[in-house]
Amino acid sequence: MIFAVQQWIFAVLALALFVAELWAFVNAVRYRPDAYLAASKRTKNFWMLLTGLAVLLGFLSLPWPIGGGGGTMLFMIGGIVIAGVFLADVLPALRAVMGRARNNRY
Repeated sequence: MIFAVQQWIFAVLALALFVAELWAFVNAVRYRPDAYLAASKRTKNFWMLLTGLAVLLGFLSLPWPIGGGGGTMLFMIGGIVIAGVFLADVLPALRAVMGRARNNRY
């Protein structure tokens, strides 16, 4: 009984982290390459590669019926750290740069 509850908690946690990693990848693809350079945040290809790796790690950490079935906590941690850095540092900088670009046109 307790083992089944633990498995469900692990599956829900892995799925939630996978969604966050996928969200980071979608946002990495969405912004223009020059916005990354204007925000001083490496290049678009660099962040697409890293967030794509985060999505892969997140998928591999999902339990078997849904994902890769590896289910290791190390994959979960690695993927969410990459996605977390992008979402907490790079994305706000990109939004600030793009917001300034929109405001300067008018």
